[in-house]
Amino acid sequence: MTVDLSKAEWFKSSYSGGGNDCVEVAHLDGGLVGVRDSKNPTGPALVFTPSEWDAFLAGARGGEFKRPD
Repeated sequence: MTVDLSKAEWFKSSYSGGGNDCVEVAHLDGGLVGVRDSKNPTGPALVFTPSEWDAFLAGARGGEFKRPD
């Protein structure tokens, strides 16, 4: 899938603390969501469909991605 990201409005989470080691997110046309590395804003970005993004958020909220103890 090719998506034009030239007019995307990227933002960082309010939990990022304003540092540079963050991911940035952009809400795109058609409900798509872009994700990129804030240290490399001209580099590649991942693009998720609405259902993929919802599944990721549900997993993150549910602790699915916690590091093992």
